[in-house]
Amino acid sequence: MELNPRLLQSEPMRRCQLKKCEAACCLHGVWLDLDEARMILDNVDLIREYMPPAQQNPGDWFDGREEQDPFVPSKRVVHSMVLEAPDHYGGTACVFLRRDHKCALQVAANAAGQHPWHFKPFYCILHPLDLDEQGRITLDRVELLLDEPGSCLRPATKPIPLLVTFEEELRYFLGDEKYQELLLLNQPEK
Repeated sequence: MELNPRLLQSEPMRRCQLKKCEAACCLHGVWLDLDEARMILDNVDLIREYMPPAQQNPGDWFDGREEQDPFVPSKRVVHSMVLEAPDHYGGTACVFLRRDHKCALQVAANAAGQHPWHFKPFYCILHPLDLDEQGRITLDRVELLLDEPGSCLRPATKPIPLLVTFEEELRYFLGDEKYQELLLLNQPEK
């Protein structure tokens, strides 16, 4: 994957903390590549164990919507089911969100000894980053994100390199070597 040059800038923002935001980002569910949805369904027995009891039927995990998406391998995406959740930010939540504000897909991957994002959809891992028109990783609409109480971003007192703010995601998508190379090339001069 490639980066939009915007991610080489520094901005006064930092990431949220799960204890404070309580997974507000899971409010609207997520689009999943068809292959991601198949992998989840192929691992039902493992994942179901970590789902809330009322959501253990895999037939209720996707809402039936399907769309084209040029940025995923299969070029098609399906949407996770979104449930009413009066105690969650905005009153709704992705079917995979647990009461402890953790994602059942991530908990299942951890339990299986996999990378925590093994079952996580691409767009979940990417958030709050986005893709530009060319499919490069970017960040936009920061003003809206920083003003939104349930956002994954919070104002910071000083500018922080976006490469640092989003290190975990960028290392995952780019690989350690490419990430480290970008970091070294974009260090401020002393």
